[in-house]
Amino acid sequence: MTRQAMARATAIGLIAIGLWAGLALSTVAAAGIPPFQLLGLSFAVAFLSGMGVLICQGPGAVRRLRQPALAWILAFTAIFLYHALYFFALSAVAPARASLIAYLWPLLIVLFSALIPGGGRLRLCHLAGAALGFAGAAIMFLDRDGTPAGATSIVGYGAAFGCALIWAGYSVINRRFADVPSEMLIGVCGVVALAGGIGHLWFEETVWPRPVQWIAVLALGIGPTGLAFLAWDYATKHGNMPLLGALSYLAPLVSTLLLVASGRALFTPILGLSALLIVAGAVLASLGPVRKKADPFRSEAR
Repeated sequence: MTRQAMARATAIGLIAIGLWAGLALSTVAAAGIPPFQLLGLSFAVAFLSGMGVLICQGPGAVRRLRQPALAWILAFTAIFLYHALYFFALSAVAPARASLIAYLWPLLIVLFSALIPGGGRLRLCHLAGAALGFAGAAIMFLDRDGTPAGATSIVGYGAAFGCALIWAGYSVINRRFADVPSEMLIGVCGVVALAGGIGHLWFEETVWPRPVQWIAVLALGIGPTGLAFLAWDYATKHGNMPLLGALSYLAPLVSTLLLVASGRALFTPILGLSALLIVAGAVLASLGPVRKKADPFRSEAR
């Protein structure tokens, strides 16, 4: 791949980053809808809108959904688990805090990119960046308002951190399937919607969304859980992964600002410092050159 093509793929990744900046706000706007129900509804919107586009393109476009089983399993597992944990985390703890913890994944992408075989060696700036990022996540617990953390809060924060691990791992491993077309994710969205619906029927009581919640569901399905995946899939397969990891920290910063500006989160000095440390950590980690002899994920998907 030429340098120009890689730059184009990296730029496409910015579309996903921009859409994900609104993920927390849309999720909070849908507050009151149980997590699995929200998962099922939003991904159903993503699937139906995506299939509409593929059908308009003709039978050849629909046939792109037929891809190796391993690619399907990887994408489904990562997308389903990430969003199930994310929707739960934002319903269990303060949205701004949960969102910032979940957005440790760009920092982890930088670290994982340096750790994979053939991806280069871990440098001091990677470690220093990781320390800053995790310090930023840790200090937000100093802003407790005197309220002791309950079991639900602890699980909620754990779920948010699980999001970071899952999405960082998926983003790096996904490069192994560079030859799999991104349109496959439209089909994956359908399976995620089905799994979310099953989880909802088993564990939750149905809540009929209000008009504002329906708008939030549609926004989620078309943007952060729809188009964003196609853009990110292409970017992670063909773009500059360390740079994408660093650029991704625009998302938590913008996400936090959107929550504060909309009145969905209260700005505090601790929250602001936490966001700055996390962003600074990712930027610092991305400064280290990741020299590699060969891309171990460039082999053809089998």
